[in-house]
Amino acid sequence: MRKAITVTVNGRACAREVPIRLLLVDFIRDGCGLTGTHVGCGHEGRCGACTVLIEGRAHKSCLTLAVQADGKEVTTIEGLGSRGLPHHLKRAFRRYHALQCGFCTSGILMNAVDFLDENINPDEEEVRRALIGNLCRCTGYSHIVEAILAASAMRHGLKPEPPPAETEPPP
Repeated sequence: MRKAITVTVNGRACAREVPIRLLLVDFIRDGCGLTGTHVGCGHEGRCGACTVLIEGRAHKSCLTLAVQADGKEVTTIEGLGSRGLPHHLKRAFRRYHALQCGFCTSGILMNAVDFLDENINPDEEEVRRALIGNLCRCTGYSHIVEAILAASAMRHGLKPEPPPAETEPPP
């Protein structure tokens, strides 16, 4: 069985006739050609790499059917800021070295957008709790937490703490 749907992805209508059991992550990647949303855990919802915003709220797109997003606004990592003016979270992640391989980063960023929309001035523990649904196998989360805290400060016009100084290894 198939259904015609129209999903507004990053401000652009993406209309397709899809199988009713098609997952939103596959619709975004294959139907809309946006590959920044990743499938990490094989459609189990454990890793968070597929996180997108639906109507401004974080959702794991590997657990959401495309037909559930019909008529809704979806934002992916590609829609978060622009090349010339990156979103404040993207700038903070870069400045605080909050990524390594980058596979999980898009999902973490999308989750953090929703989290910061709901939490004006979070502390470290609140940020760590918000990241429970996002797995990163490359980092120890410290830089990610620092970047999210810095992005929160930047968003509110405060000067964030400088990134930790890089230390040179002994000769």
